[in-house]
Amino acid sequence: MDFNVRNFAVFDIGGFEVWLTETVVNTWIIMALLIVAAIIVRVRLSGFGDVPKGLQNVVEFMVETFSGFVKNTAGEKLQYLGGWFFSAFAFIFIASISGVFALRPPTADWATTFAFALATFILIQILGLRYQRLGYLKGFLAPDFKLNLPNVLASLLFTPLNIIGELARPVSLSFRLFGNILAGMILMNMLYALTPVYVQLFVPVPLHAYFDIAMAFLQTYIFIVLSLSFVGTASEVSAE
Repeated sequence: MDFNVRNFAVFDIGGFEVWLTETVVNTWIIMALLIVAAIIVRVRLSGFGDVPKGLQNVVEFMVETFSGFVKNTAGEKLQYLGGWFFSAFAFIFIASISGVFALRPPTADWATTFAFALATFILIQILGLRYQRLGYLKGFLAPDFKLNLPNVLASLLFTPLNIIGELARPVSLSFRLFGNILAGMILMNMLYALTPVYVQLFVPVPLHAYFDIAMAFLQTYIFIVLSLSFVGTASEVSAE
């Protein structure tokens, strides 16, 4: 069993090594599938009528459900972020279940999960500054900071801790998703390696349903909910 990410080629671009890894290739495959699906839906959308039916029902249900999900989690003020988070949800979920189709899940590579967590971290800082302005930076100081000696001294203690806590967010977000998807992949590979062929024909099916599909959906949901909650909190938008 080899759980390492395979490297297919190395390119020298401007003196920098660029690796074409299994994660990169599988990511391109998933991106291509999602783009094709989006194009098909967009073409079909042009023929949709006032009375929804078939694919139109599915599309409208997904849009309305996710829009409501964003509103309830991050607040109505941030509903314009629904497109980004829906795209992130779709990619992370499809990437996480790709093991069912004999691909190594890109989300089993920390580089992928950290990239999404870093995007969340950047959104938190941008929106925090946009909506709270200097109040956001003040939040890194002591609680109820006022310009007096006790608060200044308290800030010397709280500020480094608050900054460390803020920097820990993308790390914890990325490791939670990465660890669960990688663990599921390892367990399924161990099962195939340690069981006879006739057992592999029946036993892995419910386990695939749990580790590759149910857990993938749950971890994707947790990642998006936490991201939306962090963004909503930074923007002082009520989650109610």
